[in-house]
Amino acid sequence: MPPASEPWIAAAPLVTPRLRLEPLRVEHAPEAVTVFDDVRLHTWTGGSPGTLDQLVDRYGRQSAGRSPDGTQGWLNWMLRRASDEQLVGTVQSTLHRPPAGGVEASLAWVVGHDYQGNGYGREGALAMARWLREQGVTGLVAYIHPEHEASMGIARALGLTASDVVVDGEVRWSDAAR
Repeated sequence: MPPASEPWIAAAPLVTPRLRLEPLRVEHAPEAVTVFDDVRLHTWTGGSPGTLDQLVDRYGRQSAGRSPDGTQGWLNWMLRRASDEQLVGTVQSTLHRPPAGGVEASLAWVVGHDYQGNGYGREGALAMARWLREQGVTGLVAYIHPEHEASMGIARALGLTASDVVVDGEVRWSDAAR
C-alpha cells in the first residue's frame, strides 16, 4: 500500500455552461446553511440539516483536502449558478488508493430542494468526473439508495453501472474499469 503521506490532487475551479464549481471554503457555510437547511435532502441518506456552526466545522475539515491520516483525498465543490451567482448544490469526491493500484473516487452530489429538477446535479457531477479522469483517477464509484431515481440517473450519465454490492442500504455503482 502506498504511504499515507503521498499527496492527493487538490480541487480546482471548474466551469460548465450554467455552473461554476468552486472548491469548498469555510466561507461558503453562511450561504450553504440556507440552501441545505431542508429535511427533504436527507430522505435517502439519513441525518438532518447542519447548523451554521456544524457546517463551519465540517467545511474546515473537508477543505483540508485529505483525511487526518492521509489515507483519503477529499475534493468538494460548491455549485454556483452562473446566471445569478446563486449557490444551488455541491459535488464531492473521496479518493483512495485501492490495493489493485490506481486511484478510485467515490462520488456524491446534493442539490438544494428548490433547485432540483434543473439538471444541476448531473451537470456538476459530469464536470467533476471529467476533471477527475483528466487528473488520472482510474475508477469512479457512487453509493445510491435503490429508490433514489434522480441519483441513479446521474450515475448512468456518468457511465456508472449498478452492482449487486449493497453497503449501508446503498447500491454500489461503478464505471466499467472496476
